[in-house]
Amino acid sequence: MSVEKAYNSWAAQYDGNENKTRDLDAIATIETLSKYQFKNVLELGCGTGKNTQWLLTKAERIIGLDFSQEMLNKAQKKITGNRVEFKRADLNKKWEIENQFADLVTSSLTLEHIEDLNHIFEQANKKLVKNGIFFISELHPFKQYLGSKAKYTTAEGVEELEVFTHHITEYTKGALANGFELIEINEWFDDENKKELPRLISFVFKKKK
Repeated sequence: MSVEKAYNSWAAQYDGNENKTRDLDAIATIETLSKYQFKNVLELGCGTGKNTQWLLTKAERIIGLDFSQEMLNKAQKKITGNRVEFKRADLNKKWEIENQFADLVTSSLTLEHIEDLNHIFEQANKKLVKNGIFFISELHPFKQYLGSKAKYTTAEGVEELEVFTHHITEYTKGALANGFELIEINEWFDDENKKELPRLISFVFKKKK
């Protein structure tokens, strides 16, 4: 199933279903970004606004991009006000956002659906001010190697989404090639059970040029 069609279908139940990956991502986002100051945020793959509400506690303005209109409809019902704008966008194409708009770009559980990470880093660099932060939180590639991927349950059974496996070095090399430096990397485990594989990996990159 195409990613757009899948997320449009998933939107109705996304916030309510049990989802360890979604919930751990919220923890990773808050614990990591609480340490940073930011004013203008570009949120990639904002979905139903699962992280937007917390980001609003620190940011003055947020633009959320997503390719699922149904996900955006859910976000717009939950989060209102002139400090937030939600836009339907294909991240594989040029982002129609003012250059140097943001001092923080975030991407959570989104890049497994994007094949070309170089394009993402290139666009993020353009939209960030100098020394701006790019935060990424994704399903850990170790989990992907074992077959884990984004999926949800319907009355007809389990629907698996189209995904791409990205190795850790794809993130670090892609960032370096597009004017970023790595300033933080973390692995996130279920219930602090570090005897199992980490569920998520997160990066904080800083734009240097």
